Amino acid sequence: MLHVALWEPEIPPNTGNVARLCAATGARLHLVGRLGFRLDDRSLRRAGIDYWDAVDVVRHATFEEFAAAVGGRVWCVETPADRPYTRAAFADGDCLLFGGESKGLPAGVRAKYADTLLGIPMPGGRVRSLNLATAVGVVLYECLRQLHDW
Repeated sequence: MLHVALWEPEIPPNTGNVARLCAATGARLHLVGRLGFRLDDRSLRRAGIDYWDAVDVVRHATFEEFAAAVGGRVWCVETPADRPYTRAAFADGDCLLFGGESKGLPAGVRAKYADTLLGIPMPGGRVRSLNLATAVGVVLYECLRQLHDW
């Protein structure tokens, strides 16, 4: 099983799109830290997340709680990073960690996982980052391609 973790996501529809990706791929979704929205039924429906029950979601109040719960390697996907995600060798049980939309990952997390820090190349040079759900989809499907030889 692969894991996708979102550090303090802020925008409900982005998290909803990531949740849909996790449901479609069988990945477990970890929501870490302070969320920019509520997870009650009414809020989820308003964000268009009507398939939440199909998602394997784990909520972690702190980063330490998350780190203790995830048994595999943690890959941080962040901009900027010297190593592109296409140069990583993913394994079953790995976790892809993405930062919040406006702040990314904290410097301490980036430093702790410096050996597994990955970026998504953007040769166009006109944008600083991709939408969170787009970034998750790009890297998650590369993990699946490697693991299933697609």
